[in-house]
Amino acid sequence: MAGLMEKLSLKPGVIYGDDLLNLFHFAKQSGFALPAINVTSSSTIIAALEAAREARAPIILQISNGGAAFFAGKAIPNDGQRAAIAGSVAAAHFIRSIAPTYGVPVVLHSDHCAKKLLPWLDGMMDADEAFFKEHGVPLFSSHMIDLSEEDVDYNIQTTAKYLSRAAPWKQWLEMEIGLTGGEEDGVNNEDVDNNSLYTQPEDIWNVYNTLSSISQYFSIAAAFGNVHGVYHPGNVKLQPDLLDKHQKFVASKLQLDDENPKPVYFVFHGGSGSSVEDFQTAISYGVVKVNLDTDLQWAYLVGHRDYITKNIEYLRGQVGNPDGPNKPNKKFYDPRVWVREGEKTMKERVVQALKDFKAVGTL
Repeated sequence: MAGLMEKLSLKPGVIYGDDLLNLFHFAKQSGFALPAINVTSSSTIIAALEAAREARAPIILQISNGGAAFFAGKAIPNDGQRAAIAGSVAAAHFIRSIAPTYGVPVVLHSDHCAKKLLPWLDGMMDADEAFFKEHGVPLFSSHMIDLSEEDVDYNIQTTAKYLSRAAPWKQWLEMEIGLTGGEEDGVNNEDVDNNSLYTQPEDIWNVYNTLSSISQYFSIAAAFGNVHGVYHPGNVKLQPDLLDKHQKFVASKLQLDDENPKPVYFVFHGGSGSSVEDFQTAISYGVVKVNLDTDLQWAYLVGHRDYITKNIEYLRGQVGNPDGPNKPNKKFYDPRVWVREGEKTMKERVVQALKDFKAVGTL
């Protein structure tokens, strides 16, 4: 049976435009989704790419504002979003360079741009425009604008403005309507009213109707009880069935007569800690992208933690260990050894996500 790369004529490396649209359309119709992996370094990028190669699946690599500033280096001030812009562009070029080596299609995405971070998005899109003029494609496959804390009209109209800029490049834009609870990257919604965590179908239609008149390259992160971070079971009340209602509401407005219409490309935010059942239910209703960060931060740590715990007596000094007072320890503290252990455990968790989202073997 032909895989995605043959069916959709996808090439290894970063994809954009019609290739990305075709990938998301196929995923929506086939009932699988792609994990969107937050990356903060070349090491976490490698772990995610290795997982995609092992699982024979496409993958989304995304960088947040804080992750981008970290990629540039903590010594660089982020005044005017200088570090975040530089780090995002550097990460994008690294991913573009290394991804073809792993033989998988990669969606290169920026994550959660709140109103106060719009200069960051402007800087990335300036880089997109310059790259497009030279290469005929934008630097990034897609961006995410998150104005969910703002007035609905401002959210939609501002998103429309950015989509209009991206449209000539066939660049994808993800937007959020309705709040995701918890805290991420300096945006804190831990104390919001629970009713705010559920997007209304009229808002989904408003977004779809406005944006589809500009470009078809967009997706919606609707709130259905999502929360960033991992919480004790029972504290998060997800209602993925709401996505089915949203799809049917939009379909009725469009007068679609399909038995199972799914006109909207949905995104699942706050995926860490959710049940496989919730994931797969949401995917069946048109989710094509699931954000994972907190679980992967933990997975990356576990490899380092276990290596250090196991080898602590070889890491107390450069010389001297249980094998002898003059024995050198270089082979234990070489970063290529212990950093690699974090890559292994993170890779395993990404592979598990690909299995949970039914993306394994799709290539």
